[in-house]
Amino acid sequence: MSSLKVLKNKKIGVLMGGWSSEREISLNTGRAIEQALAEEGFKVKGIDVDRNIAARLRKENIGLAFIALHGAYGEDGKIQSLLEILGIPYTGSGVLGSALAMDKVKAKEIFAFHKIPTPRWHVLKRNRKVEHKEQLKIIKEFGLPLVVKPSDQGSTVGISIVGKKEGLRKAFREAWRYTDKVIIEEYIPGMEITVGIIGNSPLPVMEIVPKTKFYDFSAKYTDGMAEHVIPARLPSSYLVGAQKLALRAHQALECSGVTRVDLRVKKNAKGWGKMYVLEVNTIPGMTRISLLPEAARAVGIGFNQLVLEILRLATSKSS
Repeated sequence: MSSLKVLKNKKIGVLMGGWSSEREISLNTGRAIEQALAEEGFKVKGIDVDRNIAARLRKENIGLAFIALHGAYGEDGKIQSLLEILGIPYTGSGVLGSALAMDKVKAKEIFAFHKIPTPRWHVLKRNRKVEHKEQLKIIKEFGLPLVVKPSDQGSTVGISIVGKKEGLRKAFREAWRYTDKVIIEEYIPGMEITVGIIGNSPLPVMEIVPKTKFYDFSAKYTDGMAEHVIPARLPSSYLVGAQKLALRAHQALECSGVTRVDLRVKKNAKGWGKMYVLEVNTIPGMTRISLLPEAARAVGIGFNQLVLEILRLATSKSS
């Protein structure tokens, strides 16, 4: 941690809040990070991001930005671009990696180019009426159930699992509340898993067992609404394969620092089948009950230590 000594005399700004649909989660993440940095003896300033953030960053004179923003304007390369212009080092992925990971369509196109398995998808642009024939064509291609989700949101905001054709139009309306580009995706029956990446090192594979219909917003952020199993209850070859696949996805999108990669493992009558990458989260939740810190604890990395490692990766990136 010697590379962190240079930051002891500088102010670290924890950027949190913002105005995306994930504002409250971001505030929880930011406050936990702010507390950890203070406990470790750093000069830290929590900054609730608003549209005057450029002026506030100049006024605060911070030496490094610890980005704890989720969703639009925080996780999509925009705040990273501003920090680049202002010459302020920051944690996490750069402008390109952040933008690519947040745009699920572009991410899928890159996965396909690199032969990283991802569920088949179709894109609907603009908020328009989807004719009955087109709905039937989509269902014929992907079958039911299928997944409908915004192309540029996190935390399962606006996502629907459609089990009956009558529910498709409602799912489109829900997704279009948040975006003008909607993804219809093949549903992969089986196990939901996630793999954290620190630098270029995968953490243990975590199995997620939601108590709701699927791993939705309430299951993610309500304590006790999902069971987390480490390591996932899969054959050892799958655990190794999931870590390798997650790292490939992280690198294909040119991510850096810490990410969390979500995957599905298909299950059928014959047992476990193919693994698919769903998405890469460039700013995973960092409360003390979030998935990434829990996976880190499984290998002996405490919360404060994880925060310091994210900081260290940022200093090595900017040096």
